[in-house]
Amino acid sequence: MKLATIDEAAPLAGTSLGGTGWRLLDQETVTGFGRLTGDEQWIHVDPERAAAGAFGGTVAHGLLTLSLLPGMVDELFTVDGVELVLNKGFGRVRFLAPVPVGARVRGVVRLVSAEPRAQGFWELVFHVDVQVDDRTGLALSADLILLYR
Repeated sequence: MKLATIDEAAPLAGTSLGGTGWRLLDQETVTGFGRLTGDEQWIHVDPERAAAGAFGGTVAHGLLTLSLLPGMVDELFTVDGVELVLNKGFGRVRFLAPVPVGARVRGVVRLVSAEPRAQGFWELVFHVDVQVDDRTGLALSADLILLYR
């Protein structure tokens, strides 16, 4: 969805924005995230050891999956004339199931609310459910709060 101005967002509260494209979470991405963040736990970065573990293989970091949400929203929702978009944070984050390395994920996004704030900002809350391509149920569910100006 592409809006001409941010004030067009308010009447769209409650609207589903649909699903994003699928994104592969491969071992290189997961290992790189672990290296960057210092979370190199074997369930994420050691395929041999993880094969004998509880998940039968390596799994993506929950925080890696969560970090994909701003890009997922941006794929489905843009506003012309916005000079700045800030990530205010997350709400109601739930890690519901592990994401196996090699799986593809996508976000299903809904605009929850759009409210004007101080200094010319608008606060938009998006609810994102992250699906894994080879299973029913969700891997993650969270609200993403963005500030637009």
